[in-house]
Amino acid sequence: MAARLIHRCTRHLCASFLAVPAPATVLTTCRWRTAEPYRSPVPLAGVCTSVHRPTPDLTPTAEHTCASQPEHVKVDELIESALNAEELLRIPSDHKINGNQAAALLIRTCRQMVEQKLETQDVLGDSRFQQLLSVVDSQISSVWNGNLVSLLRSFIVIKLNANNRVLRSVENEVHWRLRRLSLKNLTSLADYYTSYARTEGQKVLLSDIIKNVELRWTEIADAKTVATLMTKLGHRSSVLMDRLEDKGLELAEFFTPEDTRKVALALAMQNRRSIPLLRALSYHFLQKHCDLKTGVLIDMAFAYGKLNFQQTQVFQRLAAELLPRVPELSPIDVMRCTKSFAYLKWLNLPLFEALAQYVLEHSDKMTEVQLCNFIMAFARLNYQPTIGEAFYAKIHEKLSSALKEMDPFLQVDLVWSLCILQQVNSFYLSQVLDHHFFQRIAEGTQAQKGENYKLKLVHVNATAQLECSDYSGPYLPSHCLDSWTSVTKKKQSPLGNGVREALQTAVGDQANCRCGVETVYGWVIDGEILIDSENRPLAVHEYTASHIPQPEGTKPLPFGAKRLAFVAREFPNYNSRSRDLLGRFAMARRHLQAAGFLVVDVPYYDWLELKSDWQKVAYLKDKMSKAIAEEMAQ
Repeated sequence: MAARLIHRCTRHLCASFLAVPAPATVLTTCRWRTAEPYRSPVPLAGVCTSVHRPTPDLTPTAEHTCASQPEHVKVDELIESALNAEELLRIPSDHKINGNQAAALLIRTCRQMVEQKLETQDVLGDSRFQQLLSVVDSQISSVWNGNLVSLLRSFIVIKLNANNRVLRSVENEVHWRLRRLSLKNLTSLADYYTSYARTEGQKVLLSDIIKNVELRWTEIADAKTVATLMTKLGHRSSVLMDRLEDKGLELAEFFTPEDTRKVALALAMQNRRSIPLLRALSYHFLQKHCDLKTGVLIDMAFAYGKLNFQQTQVFQRLAAELLPRVPELSPIDVMRCTKSFAYLKWLNLPLFEALAQYVLEHSDKMTEVQLCNFIMAFARLNYQPTIGEAFYAKIHEKLSSALKEMDPFLQVDLVWSLCILQQVNSFYLSQVLDHHFFQRIAEGTQAQKGENYKLKLVHVNATAQLECSDYSGPYLPSHCLDSWTSVTKKKQSPLGNGVREALQTAVGDQANCRCGVETVYGWVIDGEILIDSENRPLAVHEYTASHIPQPEGTKPLPFGAKRLAFVAREFPNYNSRSRDLLGRFAMARRHLQAAGFLVVDVPYYDWLELKSDWQKVAYLKDKMSKAIAEEMAQ
């Protein structure tokens, strides 16, 4: 019985093997591959039974023939080898395709449309293209994640209508799969979808993309992802930006110069002055000895200037890398370079000489706005090129004829900058001090901007009065000077307060000192004293003062009397790593001197070394004595 049972089981087992089809297939991640037909390694005739019956031969009696390649393999190879859109669109006509292959065909076709600059409407109207869209729409759930994300991007690139049925179907499917998408796919979505989302549904999808990235930020493992997410999503989520800054600090060592630029610009655009991250970026940027693109150099300079982050070694490298490239730059790159270093307050003389020479040689290729930006940058740093005469002759030739056509605020900026550089003339002054012109500035819609430009007009008016003897008018009316100079009030700094207190102690009587003086020239004097010919202090409030909008005293100044103006010079008043004043503060000093003051500068680098009150008082007395001695020597 046992032998008979074994024999029966063996017969059924053999029959089941023979029923297996020969050409079995195995699905892999990228290809369909033909499996080997099943062959029994050993005949099953070795089973011993008491009843000897012939066992069936398990070797196939006939070789099963099959196609050398399955249909789907041919389709994949055809998609990869197609050279143009026409070949791609021909594939569905000759072969049966599934949803995933249709998505791959659409991705390749959209790419060909962009590369070959084909008319979008012609391709969209093709029935074969519409057939591919229909296949994808009907089998959307079978499209792989990577192809789904790439397909959405392709539709956006060819500017498919936001209400297109297939596009909305793809967006919905992406929305459903967000949690199953890899972080790489989410980053790819964030890279292009942030600037595309317009409809309510698209904005909801974008919001959910941001939430998913926020939850999965610990999966970030490469610097490029950090840079991309900071640029694309950082401004939309402060929580995500905080986490990306932590990741950036962790991965700063692996940032390429391009990644460093992206991160620095993202921080600058969001005004996020993350000191630890900026220090890490600076350190690793200096360690990478490789060729840097010009755009990287200029953008880095801009970002550091925007964030007011001082890093001397980085600035030195940026200037050294840019210097030999100046002759090859375009006018807009030269302008951006000049403005970036002006923001940094970093005056590298060889670089700026090269920039000035470039402007002199290529001024005909530059717009008036670009030339204005050069003048404003030079004025900020109080930089005078060695080729000044030829340089300013070119500037005046180009700008004087275009001045009336400029934006009013740009006109004020230009004339104010020329005042700083001492290159203004009667033509420029008369244009911006004209009654009709400054009324347009006074009636400006932007309050804070208008106040700043009013103050600049007061400075221009002071230049006309104090430094341009050949100018005969017009001038700003007195009521404008009275009201516009009120914006010069500023929050007192510890340095300014310390100077005022020490000065009051030095003169001995508060009546002999005037503090926080707002002048009609638009500048504030921290402390003012009046001394007679014997260097004895006088009651400053009793005497006439033409520099004050509403003077208190009526007595004329005694013969030989001198006015002294004490001005606290803060750290931001100077060029970076220099004791040279920035342009506007140098102009303020000239104006006060032209108005009859002996200017006593109190720089921060001297004041911080004084520890006690008596040292500060002695320091001010010494500075006052030196100023008087210099004036007498002249």
